[in-house]
Amino acid sequence: MDLFRTKVVGNDPHVDAGEPADSANPEARTLKRALSARQLVLLGIGAVIGAGIFVMTGQAAANHAGPAITLSFVIAGFACALAGLCYAEFSSMLPVSGSAYSYAYATLGELVAWFIGWMLVLEYLVAVATVAVGWGGYFNGLLESLGGFIGTSLALPDALSNAPFSFAGHTLTSTGGIINIPAIIIVVAIAALCYRGISQSAAVNAVIVAIKLTVIFLFVVFAIRHVNPENWTPFIPPAEGPGKYGMDGVIRGATVVFFAYIGFDAVSTAASEAKNPQRDMPIGILGSLALCTLVYIVVSGVLTGIMPYHLLGTAKPVATALETYSDLSWLKFFVEVGAIAGLSSVILVMMIGQTRVFYAMSHDGLIGKFFGRVHPRFQTPYKGTVFVGAVAALLAGLLPLQVLGDLVSMGTLLAFATVCVGVLVLRYTKPDLPRPFRVPAAWLICPLGAAACLWLFLRAFLDNWLWMSVWIVVGFVIYFTYSRHNSVLEKQKK
Repeated sequence: MDLFRTKVVGNDPHVDAGEPADSANPEARTLKRALSARQLVLLGIGAVIGAGIFVMTGQAAANHAGPAITLSFVIAGFACALAGLCYAEFSSMLPVSGSAYSYAYATLGELVAWFIGWMLVLEYLVAVATVAVGWGGYFNGLLESLGGFIGTSLALPDALSNAPFSFAGHTLTSTGGIINIPAIIIVVAIAALCYRGISQSAAVNAVIVAIKLTVIFLFVVFAIRHVNPENWTPFIPPAEGPGKYGMDGVIRGATVVFFAYIGFDAVSTAASEAKNPQRDMPIGILGSLALCTLVYIVVSGVLTGIMPYHLLGTAKPVATALETYSDLSWLKFFVEVGAIAGLSSVILVMMIGQTRVFYAMSHDGLIGKFFGRVHPRFQTPYKGTVFVGAVAALLAGLLPLQVLGDLVSMGTLLAFATVCVGVLVLRYTKPDLPRPFRVPAAWLICPLGAAACLWLFLRAFLDNWLWMSVWIVVGFVIYFTYSRHNSVLEKQKK
């Protein structure tokens, strides 16, 4: 039964926005409460709007859903909305770092919490590296565009902008590349920003969000004039095989574009840095999710309207679509700028999320104290930030992590399902615990949210069972050889 021991949960109505009591004692230092509701919404938008619009949308339309990619976004958004309501209740009730990991520890026990924490490594750490690879591609494309203006080539050679390895099925093969320098540079730069402070990170994120929303607005306004309704016919293309078009393809497309939604839950990892988490966390989570879903549906509709869906399966589908219209060639440059900005903010928020999850796990003893150290001046988990930045930079520079996009989505889906179950469990085990935000009709929303997320997970698991199984086995080996014996609850028992 020790595997399912839970942490004592309770509200902490006192929100301390000042300095920790003993700044000279590393164990007493806490994270700085500096984020407002507006900044939390912007963090959510910064995390969500990025790869989904500029990369995933076109590829999912071309390979799975066709013009019905808009339905795929609705399905994925619906599952996220159910989970988002549950995140809102938990984050307002327990304003701590750790997100789904901390919620699972309070409701379902230590083993489940570890499992979810391990899945969050997929969601955040691997996503940082994955998105950095996409960022490198768009950055090199921007250099190529700038070179075209001045009549010379500014793009980096393939050897310095591509990983040396690629996957052919389950086999690792050589690509001829040496290292992906742009991907490494952006990870190191973002890690340095996160090291410096949460206020500075939030300010930079706000600027980036403004840039990419402006670019998206320009794309919709100018491209909508070229929409050809015939490109939407048939809206759901006839099925050509499992997961390829038809309603089965629409569902498979939902599991692919779900990657676009990861990050709204990263808002919950900043609960211990929010000024008024009881009020602001639900606003940040649900507000960012609603705005991003609307943007995705509009952009995917315009994109499939201006170009036949089967031509959108490129690394830069939005730029590819614009290249077919001479009067929109100027917009291609701004889309590349917007993509770079969008992907930068995704990396930023994912890195914040991962370091905060490690911070919470460290304080529970499930990983080393190294990850729980807080900088005496900046009040950030600085050692964990350096570690996450180094590992993500190494992965992004050497491996073709686009292939792990499904794994990132799968880890996220399991975390979402756990949060939905956890809310319902806590309603029965601690019904009197004050809840500043309550999930309406929890008896329906929570099971429905868990079922929707697990359904999407199983759809992706069919194609990626080997990689996911290996990841799970490695996680359990770490737990039973280290985490279980070093757990704070284990030491308290002794």
